[in-house]
Amino acid sequence: MNARISVTELFSRDEIDELTTPSDFAGLWAVGSTWAVIAGTFAGVALSWEYLPTWAKVIMIAAALAIIAGRQLCLAILMHDASHNSLFKNKWLNNTLSDWLCAKPIWNDLQKYRVHHTRHHAKTSLPEDPDLSLVEGFPISKKSLLRKFSRDLTGLTGIKFLTGRLMMDLELLEWTVANDQRKIPVNGRTAFDFAKTLLKNSSGAIITNAALYYALKKAGHAKLYWLWPLAYITPFPLFIRIRSMAEHAGMQTSHNALTNTRTTHANFIARALVAPLRVNFHQEHHLMASVPYFKLPKMHQFLRERGFVEQPPSYFDVIALLSNKPLEQQKQLSNGTAP
Repeated sequence: MNARISVTELFSRDEIDELTTPSDFAGLWAVGSTWAVIAGTFAGVALSWEYLPTWAKVIMIAAALAIIAGRQLCLAILMHDASHNSLFKNKWLNNTLSDWLCAKPIWNDLQKYRVHHTRHHAKTSLPEDPDLSLVEGFPISKKSLLRKFSRDLTGLTGIKFLTGRLMMDLELLEWTVANDQRKIPVNGRTAFDFAKTLLKNSSGAIITNAALYYALKKAGHAKLYWLWPLAYITPFPLFIRIRSMAEHAGMQTSHNALTNTRTTHANFIARALVAPLRVNFHQEHHLMASVPYFKLPKMHQFLRERGFVEQPPSYFDVIALLSNKPLEQQKQLSNGTAP
């Protein structure tokens, strides 16, 4: 099953029309509820802080970072859906509101992401896939995966990402969300040129983060803002890594979304941290990218009933599958000595 499959082979025209109709109400609910959870997390920390012993404060901060990072990932998925024009029917809501409320607060840009992500869908799993560096090399050993996870949780991955994003906004690197980076020639640009470029590209992130800081300051808890960047450089990269692994790592190189993409079963915890907005239904999304998030489960049900897909693995199953290469074999492969 390496050939590209047509959705008309899987669904009737009426089913396709039904599945691909977005909803402004569902989009507003998704954006509003995401920010409500973020606001509730800040409020929970603020209201309970003075009443808790030190050990409980440590647990609460860790929980708050995980929740906020999970909602930062949700903002990224909202941006992702908007890039496919499936979040809202209304064009302004889909392109402008989503950019300012979802992309820019996490130092992203909807239009730049749309261009990048369109190439990913066109060339999924192929050498031309711009996201290939996120998932290549799997399976790996458990020790290797634990090292990756530890770099994520200690902030090393996040700091590297922030440095890369700064270089992209200075237009010293081509824009990407993947790991591979391509330099842009300086060509005689002056310090003033770089300052103007940085302001042009980073102004959205600066404005939205300043607004978040101001709102917390007006509430009397300005220090709580620092939970936002701390979540962004610690749990957030870990959640992105697990999400990326589940979607494409270890899958076939093909033109067929049923073989180059994976759907994963997500329980409540997975949905809160690594699989917001039904993004775990990723085979379905690659088969028909215009299907809005709230219709992906129905699309999956159709495919299951017709025998096109099987019961999906859990995130634990996927992590175990992708970390099952013996360390010695991995060393042999890296040295080119494997049989």
